[in-house]
Amino acid sequence: MKFIVERDDLVDAVNWVARSLSTRPIKLELLGILIDVDTSITLTGSDLETSTKAILKADIATKGKVLVPGRLLAEISRALPNKPITFLLDGNRVLVTAGSSKFTLPTLATTEYPALPSIPETIGMVDSNTFSSAVGQVAFAAAKDDTILRYTGVHIALKKNTMVLAATDKYRIAVKEISWQTKSEDLDTSLLLRARTLSEAVKSLTSAPHIAFALSQTDAKERLVGFVSDLKTMTTRTLNEDFAKFEQLFAFEPAAKISLEVQSLLNAVKRVALVTDKTVPLRLNFADNVLKLEAGADQDAQATEELEIDYSGSPISVGFNPIYLAEGLQALNHEFAEIRFTPDPKDNSLPDPKKQVILIGKSKIDGEIDGSYKYAIMPMRYNS
Repeated sequence: MKFIVERDDLVDAVNWVARSLSTRPIKLELLGILIDVDTSITLTGSDLETSTKAILKADIATKGKVLVPGRLLAEISRALPNKPITFLLDGNRVLVTAGSSKFTLPTLATTEYPALPSIPETIGMVDSNTFSSAVGQVAFAAAKDDTILRYTGVHIALKKNTMVLAATDKYRIAVKEISWQTKSEDLDTSLLLRARTLSEAVKSLTSAPHIAFALSQTDAKERLVGFVSDLKTMTTRTLNEDFAKFEQLFAFEPAAKISLEVQSLLNAVKRVALVTDKTVPLRLNFADNVLKLEAGADQDAQATEELEIDYSGSPISVGFNPIYLAEGLQALNHEFAEIRFTPDPKDNSLPDPKKQVILIGKSKIDGEIDGSYKYAIMPMRYNS
């Protein structure tokens, strides 16, 4: 086996494939990247839950197949000078040369490398930048630990030409609706993918204008999702968990609606939150055309800041996890935000400071909302 490849092409392909390598594999061979040289070069990596492949353009001298330590190959590829790179299989070693730089890689047994699943049937296409942006707007709201598996995922509902992505950690939920092109007008299904896996994938799938979305049948023994973009593919198992029904969280007539400039509020939140953390609420008090932000206790560091707002309704006092509030404001991707308060069940004209608050983006402070993205956040209790 011998081929010559450009450094940037190699780095891009190896970095993509290395994303799916496990740090604690059940088989030694799963530490490796499989290099299959035929009429083209295919690089493969897998942890048996997620598999990635990349097609590499190169000058092929002789064909062959070899399995080499994946993370080591990734580190070497990034460190090599920007010159053509030669790969040569010599016995049970792979010689990698670029200019005066030379490396020798050990090999693993290709016969022990597991058979990986094929890409399922393509069910539609989605604009790569639109999909990547949508994932970024919701995935951050998923739980970071695996205590409750369903909270670690991004829920994707597919119905005709509409795709709705949602993620929650139980204390907040982010929902984004986008359009896509389905092959079936009767399509109506949903799936749950690990947020971490999906977030990592979309970072490298925007090189092509569109991503092909593939999905195995609902009655398949193993339900897989596939993403195909240009010369890169990924397959990953869905999480076999139910996602919380969330539509009712947004289905209410707000007791109060307040529009604000996002950056001004975000900057104030970040400053005042310097004296607190995610375990102690940041307090927001709305009254008489002023929003007062407060944090800290009598015996601790304290901070306050005031913003002028257009609000003359009943006073509202509510506490938030400052990190959750800041992340929600950033994810709006709009210059202005509309804050909606859930009505008190005892008096619908008054907001309930214990119920979810909704953030929705706006292009103008007095303009229409962009209902394609919604962020609900639960208030935190605090002592008055």
